[in-house]
Amino acid sequence: MATGTLSIDLSAIVANWRSLNAASDGAVETAAVVKADGYGLGAARVARALAQAGARRFFVAVAEEGAQVREALGPGPEIGVFSGHMSGDTDMIADLDLTPMLNSVDQLTRHLEALPGRPFGIQLDSGMNRLGLEPAEWAAVRDLVLAQEPRLIMSHLANADEPGHPQNAAQLECFLEMTEGVDVPLSLAATGGILLGPEYHFDVTRPGIGLYGGLPFAQARAVVTLSLPVIQLRDLSAGETVGYGATWQAEAETKIATVSAGYADGLIRAMTGKARLYSNGVACPLAGRVSMDLLTVDVSHLKEEPRYLEILGPDQSVDQLADAAGTIGYEVLTSLGARYRRRYSGRGE
Repeated sequence: MATGTLSIDLSAIVANWRSLNAASDGAVETAAVVKADGYGLGAARVARALAQAGARRFFVAVAEEGAQVREALGPGPEIGVFSGHMSGDTDMIADLDLTPMLNSVDQLTRHLEALPGRPFGIQLDSGMNRLGLEPAEWAAVRDLVLAQEPRLIMSHLANADEPGHPQNAAQLECFLEMTEGVDVPLSLAATGGILLGPEYHFDVTRPGIGLYGGLPFAQARAVVTLSLPVIQLRDLSAGETVGYGATWQAEAETKIATVSAGYADGLIRAMTGKARLYSNGVACPLAGRVSMDLLTVDVSHLKEEPRYLEILGPDQSVDQLADAAGTIGYEVLTSLGARYRRRYSGRGE
């Protein structure tokens, strides 16, 4: 086969969810964020494994993602939609029993007029300035909203990955002020917020990246391995170049492995000259530019000619690969392309 194999350990995802659940107070519900197709790993498979493990509340970015998760889970689990109730979403929200997290007065009006009595949540802007009702807007509609018994009131931290950042405490104070006296379940913490401590946990936590093995959850179990087949091996003489632009030149006799993957598969061009692939634990540097479908790798120092090289696995995490590309683990995971053969292991019981 000329396509890479993306191996996904569902039992590791479940173990990470359980660890983050244990990090919260026993009275706190731990939900699961499965947006962006389960951070690129397959929302249906991920959600089913987490539901088997006990997760009863899930979050997605848009209603269309909610439809996919509802199809996978069936009736019962709550599916919150971060983008709220957008124009054109009404039938999907009603038919699939989705819970929009309303972000504005316009969305609130749309939902209450189109689907009176149907579940909803509220997102408040506590200082991130991205989504949610600002303090003045919330003050104007608070009594109306509370009379409709929302399922959840949430906000989102901008700097939870940096425990010492002063905005964490500022947003916590703002959220406390906006929800003072509210008898509705509250949620502020995603993965980073869980790790900040119990004062950020409230009633519901919403881990995302930590489920999939990414920072800031440093104790997470690794979830993915990405193995890429070698299509061709060739020997270069000193002075020969490799790839587009002839940017890499052999300084001595060199063996190059041409590997089946490229930026069309989520291995972005910024990895050029920086990323490493591995053969039985031995690092092999990229040689030449990342192209759409191919990588070229210097394997001169290997004792045996490789049939496959790993770019994600025990020797290189998603965050280490992201560092090489000057990005974050979130982007690496969610960019993994559709051409990989996905192989799932573990069911998470």
